[in-house]
Amino acid sequence: MKLASFLLAGLAAVALALPAAGQSPTGVWLHGDSLVEAPKYPEGFAHFDYVNPDAPKGGTVRIGNQGSFDTFNPILPQGQPASGLGLVYETLMTPSLDESSTHYGLLAEAMMVADDYGSVTFRMNPDARWHDGEPVTAEDVVWSFNKTIELDPDYAGYYADVESVAVTAPGEVTFTFNTTDNAELPHILGQVLVLPQHWWEGTDAEGNQRDISRSTLEPPMGSGPYRVAEFDPGRTMVYERVEDYWGADHPTRIGTNNFDEYRIEFFLDETVQFEAFKADQFDWWFEASARRWATQFDFPAVREGRIVMERFPQDFAGRGAMVGFVPNLRRPIFQDERVREALNYAFDFEQLNATLFYGEYYRVDSYFFGLPFASDGLPQGEELEILESVRELVPESVFTEEYTNPVAGNDTALRENLRRALELLNAAGYTLNGNQLVDASGRQLAFEILLNGPTIEPVAQNLVDNLALIGVAATIRIVDGAQYIERLRTFDFDMIYGSWAQSFSPGNEQRFFFGSSTANQQGSRNHAGIADPGIDALIELLVAPDDRETQLAITSALDRVLLHHHYVVPTYMAQNSRYARWDRFGRPDPLPEFSNGFPTIWWWDAEKAAKVGGAN
Repeated sequence: MKLASFLLAGLAAVALALPAAGQSPTGVWLHGDSLVEAPKYPEGFAHFDYVNPDAPKGGTVRIGNQGSFDTFNPILPQGQPASGLGLVYETLMTPSLDESSTHYGLLAEAMMVADDYGSVTFRMNPDARWHDGEPVTAEDVVWSFNKTIELDPDYAGYYADVESVAVTAPGEVTFTFNTTDNAELPHILGQVLVLPQHWWEGTDAEGNQRDISRSTLEPPMGSGPYRVAEFDPGRTMVYERVEDYWGADHPTRIGTNNFDEYRIEFFLDETVQFEAFKADQFDWWFEASARRWATQFDFPAVREGRIVMERFPQDFAGRGAMVGFVPNLRRPIFQDERVREALNYAFDFEQLNATLFYGEYYRVDSYFFGLPFASDGLPQGEELEILESVRELVPESVFTEEYTNPVAGNDTALRENLRRALELLNAAGYTLNGNQLVDASGRQLAFEILLNGPTIEPVAQNLVDNLALIGVAATIRIVDGAQYIERLRTFDFDMIYGSWAQSFSPGNEQRFFFGSSTANQQGSRNHAGIADPGIDALIELLVAPDDRETQLAITSALDRVLLHHHYVVPTYMAQNSRYARWDRFGRPDPLPEFSNGFPTIWWWDAEKAAKVGGAN
């Protein structure tokens, strides 16, 4: 699982039998790797099935982005890297969009996993070149990895099981682990971002020494299909297609990166951004608001068919998530599990879904919501055996109570839920004093919900208003993106609205999400500050499962324990993504199973563009 926004979202020949968990064979060179099942594409494949290999090249695609940027350095924890840097930089391996947890060689042409999963070696692709024509080397990989973990504690934690990295033969780089039997580690090392050592250790046009440990707005050198053409900090980024791109005929790149120009326009205000889309200042709009989707797309360009509205279930086919309000357990008021559970009784999803969401959403009831192995019912079979092995470390309720969210939607049901919330809060030591819920010292239970922009404010207001009915003083604070990121990184919040995305192959990343080792590691995704021995034990089992069935049983057990600790007030998710676009583009049919593929596998359609008018 990748940690940076600029990284692009994730073998033996088919005749080779895979181990039971779906991992690729060990001790042999592989052109690709899968954590789930045998890779679909054999060695020497021509191109991915879902692309149009004859897609025309040309035109401009314009993307709107809310936020800003202040650096082109992709590995510093501080600052906001420019969107789109994944067009410039590449990784050792690259995913296919019609398989889950599977990737194929790119900067590395092959990989070999040690028999005990104690190391992985990548053999570099001799054709891979930086934009200045220099080869991408194994030495670049070593330098990039070491600089990344040196400068970014997030990555240092993520790659904590990597003991060393070294060039072990000409054109080969080996990552050695301090653990064995972790089949996911070789896979995630294929996602390492590779930077040009010679460029970063050189000087710029004015003769100044470059420094990878500092922020920079000097256009970077990469190996990818695009380079920076022009930019206006915080307003516009323009990438141009590299005509002599080394990977143009690579099987993972044929039919992709079809636009001559990739333009990103930045906006600080969502309302202004939407009006800019309507005014044809960019092409592609992701709609996060069910209300706006239902009520604000009745304007001429839509009625005339120049803007197309479409849902993409593919975007949800290969991933799950937990989404909700996340209390910070580093704050004393949230350390009592009964307080955390009580908050869920004050959230009225059904009322929101009826009045604000137009019935578009589903209530999240799993940390792996949307995936087939999310916990359900009471534990049975192997999952039950796993939970029994850690019984003294997990809540007893996981064995006797199915996790369910409170249901409201009307005044009677909400009153019952709030009555239950008060019972829990009374048990935690809070009592009503007039219209305030106070602790033994007379201090009112109060906290602040920190939000990144105004989108979620109406959802948070539902929780705030209902808590006020039982004497809890919750408030909302909305801050800009830069301030939010800094406060999130330093855990300077009472509660946030957060999420954890999950894949078909959970494993090593769960430490970064929920492990004790990251509870106080600034910048980690352990937003709640979870430090629980039972959860740690399950994560360690998940990192090195015996087979796929055991992996899924452990995942379900972990999900169940997380839910019964009430670390989140779960909210909602859709089952498809909503997009509107100016109708200037062609695309493959059918689209890949796990992504809509825009803009990577789409292309400029001159005939459509002429009918729509406007942009070039």
